[in-house]
Amino acid sequence: MSESTVSASAERRGLGYFLVILATAGWGTSGLFLTFIVRMVPISALALAFWRDLTTFLCLVIGLAILKPALLRVARRDLPWLIGLGAFSIGTFHVLWNLSVWTNGVAVATVLQEAAPAFVTVMAWLIWRESIDAIKIVAIIITFVGCVLVARVDMLGQASVTWLGALIGLGSAITYGSFSLFGKKVAGKYSTWTILTYGFGFGMLILFPLQFLAPGPWPLLTPARWWFTALIALPTIISFSIYTLGLRYLPASIAAIVAISEVVFGAVYAYIFLHERLEWLQIVGAILVIAGVVSLYLPALRANAQSRLQPAGGANGQT
Repeated sequence: MSESTVSASAERRGLGYFLVILATAGWGTSGLFLTFIVRMVPISALALAFWRDLTTFLCLVIGLAILKPALLRVARRDLPWLIGLGAFSIGTFHVLWNLSVWTNGVAVATVLQEAAPAFVTVMAWLIWRESIDAIKIVAIIITFVGCVLVARVDMLGQASVTWLGALIGLGSAITYGSFSLFGKKVAGKYSTWTILTYGFGFGMLILFPLQFLAPGPWPLLTPARWWFTALIALPTIISFSIYTLGLRYLPASIAAIVAISEVVFGAVYAYIFLHERLEWLQIVGAILVIAGVVSLYLPALRANAQSRLQPAGGANGQT
């Protein structure tokens, strides 16, 4: 492989890391906005998830219909992937995540969800033959341990997890991780706006029947309307679009592992804006998550450095 090829590959990988981390920084604000909304409006988690998906879908589909309607066309053969992305990775995930938080508590639900990278890594190997090497395995273990510490291990010790709660939590992890798999399949074929429009549209359809079980107020009361707008704009439309774009440059398994950094951003935001405690074990956990993410990028940096040191004519200096 030529030096220019290796350098270009490293640059693409670097861009992918930057985009995914930028997306997770945006996702980390979701907890803030949800907290502010729930404090102001008596709305159930399921109802809020539905209105979030519906509003996002309407913003995207109306925007594309006006600005670039050609982006709304997709091939029939890709519809199953887009349906899976919306119904499974967005709609079903929102349901299972809410149920996991109610059943297990936030700390346990967060830790169980971080089983997603292991699921994505195995599935990406089965579907696309993405490699499973020692670096990925170590990165998954390090980031998972870091996530446990960030979620506060003392609270995990007080939790009582049932078999049903564990199954719900693992289901949340699988549906959460499946976004990387479905998204990777269509990321190179369509605009991120096309993918998200169909994704949130099908996600909304999955959540709609549940609204008869947990109705909520609409429109949102004026004090919460601005926080709801922020929820739609930053952690939903902007962050999902950036992450989907990042999938063009990274294997699905690596993107899923890097996305664990959302836990770190969420803890820091909660400390700054919600005045929640940030204990030393949580700081150690954040460092472990960062170390696991950085370790994934080291092979690309090493290959790029070796290519620069290699003589122009080849390893032996021959033409």
